[in-house]
Amino acid sequence: MSMFRILTICACITVTGVLSPSILPAEEKEPLIKLSLTQLEQRLAAIDSEIGQLAHYSLRGGVGPVGYRSLSHPNQSATEWIQVEFGETTPIDQIVLVPSIWRDTKTGFRADGFPLGFKIIAGSGADTNGTVLATFTKADHLLPRIAPVVVSCNATASWLRVEATDLSQRAWDGQYDMELAEVMVFNGQENVALRKPVHTSSKGKGEGNSRKARFAVDGFVPYLMDAFQGEQSIAFVSKMDIGEKPTMSLDLGEPYAINRIHLHATDLSDTVPHSTPATFGIPKKVVLEGANQADFSDAEQLLEFQQDSVFEVGPIIMLGFPKTVCRYVRLIALDPYIGNEPRGSGSQIGFAEIELFSNGRNVAQGKSILTNFEASTPDRTLAALTDGKNLYGQILPIRSWMQELARRHDLETERPIVANELQQRYTRQKTNLRRMGWLAALLAVGIIITVLLDRMKRERDIAKIKERFAADLHDELGANIHTIGLLSDCVQGAEDSPTEWKMLLGRIRELTERTGTAIRHCTNILEADDLYIGLVHDMQRAANRIITNFEHDFSIEGEIYLERLPPRTRIDLFLFYKECLVNICRHAQATEITTRLTANSDKITLTITDNGKGITTTPKSLKRRAQLIGAKLSTENPPEGGTCISLSLRLRKWARRK
Repeated sequence: MSMFRILTICACITVTGVLSPSILPAEEKEPLIKLSLTQLEQRLAAIDSEIGQLAHYSLRGGVGPVGYRSLSHPNQSATEWIQVEFGETTPIDQIVLVPSIWRDTKTGFRADGFPLGFKIIAGSGADTNGTVLATFTKADHLLPRIAPVVVSCNATASWLRVEATDLSQRAWDGQYDMELAEVMVFNGQENVALRKPVHTSSKGKGEGNSRKARFAVDGFVPYLMDAFQGEQSIAFVSKMDIGEKPTMSLDLGEPYAINRIHLHATDLSDTVPHSTPATFGIPKKVVLEGANQADFSDAEQLLEFQQDSVFEVGPIIMLGFPKTVCRYVRLIALDPYIGNEPRGSGSQIGFAEIELFSNGRNVAQGKSILTNFEASTPDRTLAALTDGKNLYGQILPIRSWMQELARRHDLETERPIVANELQQRYTRQKTNLRRMGWLAALLAVGIIITVLLDRMKRERDIAKIKERFAADLHDELGANIHTIGLLSDCVQGAEDSPTEWKMLLGRIRELTERTGTAIRHCTNILEADDLYIGLVHDMQRAANRIITNFEHDFSIEGEIYLERLPPRTRIDLFLFYKECLVNICRHAQATEITTRLTANSDKITLTITDNGKGITTTPKSLKRRAQLIGAKLSTENPPEGGTCISLSLRLRKWARRK
C-alpha cells in the first residue's frame, strides 16, 4: 500500500471521528442535539430577545401578608390541600399558583414549602371529588423557582382545590409543609378566586398572622409590578392636612359596567431602605361610590374597604364588587392616612394608579380626576393616577403579568442549557478546526514525502534499468561477440574442410542475426520471445556454441520447477550462466567444464566447475548479475584445482505463482 493511500485512509478515519456528534448525557439536553449550530444560535438570540421584553422579578420589601402555610409534618408523604369556593359556577381557563418566597443566605431567593407533587382539582356544587385538571410530580422539575406556575385549562366549576401529594421541606426547620403566596383562578381577565372563601386540610390552623388561609386569595403577591416596558411615572401624593373626608372623583366619559378596582400603593422601592411604611398614603377606611349624575345625586355604594392591619395592604389592593353600571366614580377616604414624618405630620392620601375594570379592561386609563385637595409638589400630578404607569413603567393586566413572570422563569431555565450546549459545540468546533489544521499539515507533509519517495523510487528504477541494460549488453552481446571470435578462429582452421567451413560460417551468421535481435530488444529483453525458447535448451545451446573444444558435463534436476520460474528470472539465470562460460573460456585455461543445475520448490542451485588455473577474485559481472537476480554467489578454488562457481536462489511464493 502506498504512503499516499495510507495517509488518505487515516484522514478519512480522523475526519469521521472528528465530525461525529457526541451523545449528550443530560435528559433536558437531548432535544438540543437535533438542532444545528445555527438553530442553537438563533434559539439563544430568540430567548435573549424575548427575556428583554418580559416583566422582571422585583420582589417586595417591608411588612405584609406572606400567604398560606399548612401544618408541618415530619415527612413529605403527608397530604395537604387548599380549596377556594367561587360561590357560583363559572368558566375557568387559567390557574396561577404563586409560591411563598424565602431568602436563602447562600443561594438567594427561592420558593419555600412549594409542593414537589400536587394535583389541581375542580368541581361544582356537591361534587366533592371533582375533576383533575392537572398533575405535577418531581419529574416536572418545577423547583427551584420564585416565579408563579401557570396552568391553562378549560373547565366550569364552583370550587378549585390544590392538593399536595409530595411536600417539600421548608427552610427554617426542615419540616415538610405546603405554602402558597397566592392562588389565582382566571375567567378571561377576571380572577374569580379573589377574596373568596377558602377551606384547608389544616382546618384554619395556619401559623402566624401573616400565614392565614384567606391570604392565599387576597390578591397580594410577593412581587412589585416591574414590566420593564414604558416610561416611569411618579406616584401622586397629596399635601399634608387634607381634611376629614378627602375625595377623588373620576369621569369615565360614558357608563360602564364596572366590578373591580385596583389601588396601586405609592412606590416605596426608590430608596434603600424605604423611607416610608408600606401603608403610606393609603386610607384606613375607604368608600367607593358609583353614579350616573355628575353631582352624585344618584350615588350607589360599590364597596367599603377597612384596613385593620398592615396585612390588609400590598403593592396592589385588588377589590371586587357586584357589577354596576355607572359613569362617575368617587373614592372617599373616611379615615385618611396619618403620617408622622420628620417634615411634619397630618392626614395625607396617595396612590401610584387607580384602575377601574369593566369586562377585564381598565376603563379609567387616561380619564380625568378631580379632588378636594392639592398635590404635595407640582411634579406629583393627578394625571399620574390614570396614566397606566408606575415607577417601573407600564402597568400590565394581572393575568399577563403572571404569564410573563412564568415565561421568564422558563426561558431563564432554558437559556443556560442552550448556552452550555452552544459552548460545547463551539469547543468541539474549535477542536475540530485544530485537528483539521494538524491533519492538513500532516497530509501536506505526507504528500511531500510521497512525492520525494516516488522520485527516489523512479531514480532507483532508472538506475536499475541502467544497470540491467549494461549487464544485458555485457552478458548477451559480449558473450555473442566472443563466440563469434571463437567461431572465426575455427573457420581459419577449417580451410581444408569445406563442409565444416560452411557449417561454421552458418553458425556465425545465425549468431550475428541473434546479436542484432538482442540489440533491438536490449531495452527490455523480455520482449525478445524469439531469442529464448526454454532455460534448459538455451543453456545447452549456449554451451555448445561457447565451449566448442571443451569437455562438458551438463546435468539438470527438477526441470519442472525451472519452467515455473518467471521469464525475467529464467533470462537472468541464462545470462549468468553464459557469463560464467565466457569467463572460463577467456581466463581459466581449462579443458573440462561441469555444470550442475538443481531445482526444487524452495531453491535453485547452479554450480559451474572447471579444471583451470583457479580464480583469485569473483568477477564484477557475475556479482552484478547475482545481485540483479537476488541470488547468493560464492566462488572457491577446490584442492584438486580449478574453480567452482555456485549460485543459490531461494524462491519466493509469489514468484513461483507469477
